[in-house]
Amino acid sequence: MSHSPLQAVRGMNDILPDEAMLWLSFEDTVRAWLEQYGYRNIRMPLLEPTALFKRAIGDVTDIVEKEMYSFEDALNGDHLTLRPEGTASCVRAALQHNLLYNAPQRLYYSGAMFRHERPQKGRYRQFHQIGVEALGFAGPDIDAEHILMCARLWHKLGLRDVTLQLNTLGDAAARQRHREKLIAHFEAHQSDLDADALRRLHSNPLRILDSKNPAMQDLIAAAPSLMSDIDDDALKHFESVQKILRNHKIKFEINPRLVRGLDYYNRTVFEWTTTQLGAQGTVCAGGRFDGLIEQLGGTAAPACGFAMGIERLLALMQELNKPALLNTVDVYIVNQGDQANEKAAILAEQLRDAGLRVLLHCGGGSFKTQMKKADASNAEWAVIIGDDEVRSGQATLKPLHGGEQTQVAFGELAQMIRAKAIVGKFK
Repeated sequence: MSHSPLQAVRGMNDILPDEAMLWLSFEDTVRAWLEQYGYRNIRMPLLEPTALFKRAIGDVTDIVEKEMYSFEDALNGDHLTLRPEGTASCVRAALQHNLLYNAPQRLYYSGAMFRHERPQKGRYRQFHQIGVEALGFAGPDIDAEHILMCARLWHKLGLRDVTLQLNTLGDAAARQRHREKLIAHFEAHQSDLDADALRRLHSNPLRILDSKNPAMQDLIAAAPSLMSDIDDDALKHFESVQKILRNHKIKFEINPRLVRGLDYYNRTVFEWTTTQLGAQGTVCAGGRFDGLIEQLGGTAAPACGFAMGIERLLALMQELNKPALLNTVDVYIVNQGDQANEKAAILAEQLRDAGLRVLLHCGGGSFKTQMKKADASNAEWAVIIGDDEVRSGQATLKPLHGGEQTQVAFGELAQMIRAKAIVGKFK
């Protein structure tokens, strides 16, 4: 009985080898960039208690209400969720293992996140993020550092048309005052609210400001401004962030309607956006979340962080730069004949011992067929071994991107190739 082939879950995508080469190159750049700023890697599980995200993100958010992959563990009744974002998991790990006991922590993580959304370009049900968290830092300097870090990364990646939007949400007391004014404003125009806004009116009115419904934009524009309720300390903090950015010539736009979709943010919030990816224009976002550590059971401590979507950044890189493939093979060994096969296998290991990346042709075939595969491998060199080469003790070394082939003694091949300074370069 034949079966139809199975497909991946909708919105959860395979990353095939050619595309994965770009991912690896991107990840290498990101690791080096994070090390420049002294951030250390932390790795959290994909599954967490559902209560973690409800407590951290907020019950009345799109993520918790509609997007989380949550289920009850049939073996023990635990309520579990595939992580929809990384900040709550990172803070949970820091508290569980007492990472903040002696000193503040600069941490980063990367990996898969999960949200049940309608798949479209730049928005998938399994997606990948780089997250950066500075736990235990109170001053505006760390807010600015995060923004400066991003600006440096965009430069390293060759990205253009990425703009910074900035806002402050103030502290809890200011948001409470503003919350009451928002409720009064929207209650006075209740007939103009859509279903989402009505649902959030008393539970999370700040999120109404983030509505994309065109019919509500005039009402939202007329809503009271949070800035008029923000305390002096929070305003000074925000002004200091702006001053640091100006000192570094970082351009930004103040967007008073930038509220972020998660409940735990306070004071500084920011987004980096692009016009190159259609509706999914946010490539990086973050801000300060001073209340979250205490909210999750720790001793009160300030914190700040951001996350960037890898798929969106790679799409932007491809849109703007059409990056070349990274060369992952230095040498392709072509071989034909029983003795040549044996010698080729030995030689391949010797070249690998010398630090070269070697693809050994397997499965036979004519020299012509094998050379086509060597060309397709994107290797820099073909090493050709037949019975004649075995008898002479010399291989044919052929450059695959132009140049004359030469005969080289087996024992001198690695030295010859390395002397050409080819290894590890882009095509």
